[in-house]
Amino acid sequence: MKINGFDYLQLPGADGITLNVAVGGTGTPIVLLHGFPQTHLMWRHVATKLATEHTVICPDLRGYGDSSKPAEAYSKRTMAMDIVTAVRSLGHSTFALAGHDRGALVAFRAALDHPDAVTHLLSLDVLPTLDMWEVMHGTTAAIGFHLYLMAQPPGLPEALIAGAPDAFFGHFLDIWTKDPTAIPAEVRTAYLDASRAAIPSIVADYRASATIDVTHDTESLAAGNKLEMPVTVIQQDWGSALGFDATARWQAWAPNLHHQTTTAGHFLAEESPTEVLTALHHLLNR
Repeated sequence: MKINGFDYLQLPGADGITLNVAVGGTGTPIVLLHGFPQTHLMWRHVATKLATEHTVICPDLRGYGDSSKPAEAYSKRTMAMDIVTAVRSLGHSTFALAGHDRGALVAFRAALDHPDAVTHLLSLDVLPTLDMWEVMHGTTAAIGFHLYLMAQPPGLPEALIAGAPDAFFGHFLDIWTKDPTAIPAEVRTAYLDASRAAIPSIVADYRASATIDVTHDTESLAAGNKLEMPVTVIQQDWGSALGFDATARWQAWAPNLHHQTTTAGHFLAEESPTEVLTALHHLLNR
């Protein structure tokens, strides 16, 4: 499946890999990064509306969809460099950046590492990696069982997921969606097909978030690195559910922060695209 009216390009990433990228519209560039277990297609509603005013760039992250799937190199620093490299190849030196779930972690690292390139940042329904691990405690951490499964050394997670891939990936599409109609059958099938074909690389992406990504976040925090650009965060009220202050967690990284909670489910861009579009318009005017 493709986003209607968008062109599809194969663009260079950071280290010789290729990204599958949907590009549409004209105007100042906005890059939209997808989450798990999805592809760039999750932005279909938001992207087509944004394309009336902006150049909209929707990549499949490395390891996902129709992008390259190397065996290793899934630090968010490397994945962020993929995005900066691909966007520069289109002739854009600066761009606004929005990310959901895994894509939001890539966007976070891109904004920290490339503040000269990222003008505005929208993050949907995550905490930064370091904070995510710090707030997971006791039985409440069971909600993130997949984080612990895919953090294990290579071999076991891949084998277990490959044993029932549609059940595994479909589980998250089901339990994280408050409005089941937001992901119609043909889109769900596209997500499951793409995820089934990318088990090793998806696991490698998650494994990096339990290893090298924590190191990079710890180093950035110790160095006092901040997100100096305008930042908007929209997320479900996980703070009250798991016992942490989500706004304070984000404020430590982003002094110029607007934080809001949503009543939609995890897949915001599909369940509540108008909410996301409104937040983006407000962000770009800050």
